[in-house]
Amino acid sequence: MSDDDVTAALNPRPRITEVEAHGIDTIPDADRTSNWLDLARIQFGGVNTFATILLGTFPIALGLSFWQAVAATVLGVAVGIAFLAPMALFGPKTGTNNAVSSGALFGVRGRIVGSFLSLLTAIAFYSISVWVSGDAIVGALTRLAGVPDSVGLRLGIYAIIGLIVIVVVIYGYQFMLLVNKIAVFANTALILLAIVAYSGVFNAGYDPGPKALAIGGAFWPTFIAAALIVMANPISFGAFLGDWSRYIPRATKPRKLIGATILGQGLGLIPLLFGVATATLVFGKSDYVVSLIHVSPLWYALLLLVVAFIGGLSTGTTSLYGTGLDFSSVVPRFSRVQATIFIGTIAFLFILVGRLVFDLLGTVNAFVGAIVVTTTPWMVIMTIGYVVRRGFYDPSDLQVFNRGETGGRYWFAAGVNWRGMTAWIVAAVVGLLFANYPPIIVGPFSDLAGGIDLSLLSSVVVAGVLYGVLLAIFPEPRYVFGPDGPRGVRSADATVPPIHLDERSAAARAHASRRAKAQLLESRTIEAPEAGA
Repeated sequence: MSDDDVTAALNPRPRITEVEAHGIDTIPDADRTSNWLDLARIQFGGVNTFATILLGTFPIALGLSFWQAVAATVLGVAVGIAFLAPMALFGPKTGTNNAVSSGALFGVRGRIVGSFLSLLTAIAFYSISVWVSGDAIVGALTRLAGVPDSVGLRLGIYAIIGLIVIVVVIYGYQFMLLVNKIAVFANTALILLAIVAYSGVFNAGYDPGPKALAIGGAFWPTFIAAALIVMANPISFGAFLGDWSRYIPRATKPRKLIGATILGQGLGLIPLLFGVATATLVFGKSDYVVSLIHVSPLWYALLLLVVAFIGGLSTGTTSLYGTGLDFSSVVPRFSRVQATIFIGTIAFLFILVGRLVFDLLGTVNAFVGAIVVTTTPWMVIMTIGYVVRRGFYDPSDLQVFNRGETGGRYWFAAGVNWRGMTAWIVAAVVGLLFANYPPIIVGPFSDLAGGIDLSLLSSVVVAGVLYGVLLAIFPEPRYVFGPDGPRGVRSADATVPPIHLDERSAAARAHASRRAKAQLLESRTIEAPEAGA
């Protein structure tokens, strides 16, 4: 079956002013109106922002020279893409997001791991986008309009940007596509104009010398730390790719989905290298964004204001959308809209506390490090599971928990597949023991390799090896592998647990309520034309 065969019976795309109807449920084939280019565009829009630019400044802030920082950035993006790319494959097959899809490997209740990771990522990157975009606007106001800088002004700007992001996310996927289309073209053009703006002051030979290296004056520990921070940018999309790829027809070829991720994330080098280059201009300054605006030509300072605003919306929406979507299934009494507002409020409070009480930069750095160490092993397990299952998933049985039911292919033991869960927990703990993200996360083994951060390597190796060993020693039931059977592992004979409705569960009541409302709306839609006739 070709893509054209699938798209022939598609419904029209919803208008961007329509609030998205779908929650965490399986997207019907007729509503899968996106394609692989949309997936690439929304990823590039999500990375083509000031939040990504800020991550690009870290290699310079850690004391690397310009070319060393470029190498660390390219390495971080390349490794991140290698882990991320397979995450685009799940949405078209399951019709739902990656957290719910992970129920096939972690159990329909164990998929809460994916929900936790998406929450962690959303808070970190929503905070970065609102914080950095707000500071850029404040910097422009202080330079261009003479408005005095103050905590009150910054918090007010944060609130405006944060509220706009929440509104866009409430409207949903189609509105997000529009925002990201604008961000892709506008921000790319504005960032490339930096070549003109800073041509007279930028020096590609920038090198502060070994004494500037942040981790004990040693090159390799500092270089690896910089690469890991940059790597967090593509890794942060791991729990979210299914939010958008679920709207792509199920027959879309895997190479197109993986290619979309390579393209979208690879183009993210544009804002990252912008951050590397411009960080050399303001090295040693405590406030990168405001300092950059003050050293920029006046005409470009105005353009940076536009980049900051559009980019803040783009990153904020891609981060917040998926978590609001997923949280509505974890807490069934919340609709997608209510969950979005709740998570957005929590994330905004995090910004306020970080700005007023803690070192926000250090706090975000710790969150970014935790994302890499905990999300990457989850992605490794997801990828191995995809391979041994031959890409087979039962979309209906993945929704058992969301419908307030028990049983099905992915029930395992009380809704948890202890094989995947054990591998992830052990890998995440081991990774955190080696992590070094001061002052919040400093593992007891962080200095074991002379300051070189082994957190990612240790967590990935443990996840892959332990999960493989558990699959070999404790074979999974034959029915989870589909008609073609497992690839490279054994299976055990078993009967699919029957599905039963748990009428006492909040999920069952919420699902019944939503289904009744949908049926009522459908009946009214049918009656309206008949009345007109």
